[in-house]
Amino acid sequence: MSLHSPLSGSVKSRFGGSGRARSKVAAAIAVVISIPFFVSTFAASVTVGSGALTFGQGSQQAVACDSQVYVALAQEWKSAPTAQDATAGFFRVKSVTVSGLDLVACQKTKLRVRLINMQGQEIVLGPSNATVLQMAVPTSAAPESSSDAAALALGYLTGPGDVISGVMNATINMSTSGTSIYDGSTLSANAADVTFYLDPTQQTINIDGAIVGRTTVESVNNPSAMG
Repeated sequence: MSLHSPLSGSVKSRFGGSGRARSKVAAAIAVVISIPFFVSTFAASVTVGSGALTFGQGSQQAVACDSQVYVALAQEWKSAPTAQDATAGFFRVKSVTVSGLDLVACQKTKLRVRLINMQGQEIVLGPSNATVLQMAVPTSAAPESSSDAAALALGYLTGPGDVISGVMNATINMSTSGTSIYDGSTLSANAADVTFYLDPTQQTINIDGAIVGRTTVESVNNPSAMG
């Protein structure tokens, strides 16, 4: 029996790339999935400027702080046995990584990620119908690696951007040293990995990778960091 993962196979996009093409985007990214590979990453190419960005079934505004970033999804097998098939299950989205992010250039901004399904709807990522995960980029000329959710202001938002309070099931890891999850390149403050783990322990959020149509990443101004 073969397992078909939402992240296996080539990624095909009408926005400028296919196969192993890697996306470079300005503050917003759209990734269109083909057929699901176990613990793998994917991306597609798109060239983005400021203003309205059209992604097939919708549009989005972007505030650019870095002209080149990558996006990668990781997944893991979620067992869901049935009376008919004890081995049944699906590939659950484990994390979303924004890779190659220039943390110095992106000071005084917040980073937001969303998953969009095949019908163009935002997928719930947390409690209270949260569809956005957000973190605040450190205000530092030499930011260091951190997994401190409070220091990075990790939080949930509604689609329109309202803050959701309550239990935080997600975690985060910002890496400025080591190697990139995306392509194995050397990390630095000017080319960091920021990984949002959707639900690493409780697994209350189990998103089948096969329903994900694209991923968006935005940078927005962070008024609390403005000097």
